Amino acid sequence: MLNIKTKQKIIKKNQIHEKDTGSPEVQVAVISTQIDELAKHLKKHKKDNHSRRGLIKMVADRRTHLKYLQRKSKPRYDALMKKMGLV
Repeated sequence: MLNIKTKQKIIKKNQIHEKDTGSPEVQVAVISTQIDELAKHLKKHKKDNHSRRGLIKMVADRRTHLKYLQRKSKPRYDALMKKMGLV
């Protein structure tokens, strides 16, 4: 779980306008950070299958957001992929 301050920093860094909290860019950034933290957890706790299932669901959710963004706005998708280092 991300604490509130960390999540707010991620949102501020990736938002399109001042009150943006739900754009695909913000959602992908938040989910990616959660995926990174959960991956670290799973390296330490290899048999935690419940968390592994949550990780797989998060990866699928991020992929869904990325497909949506690619379909709606290719330049924004390309910029996000470069910024997040997902390429």
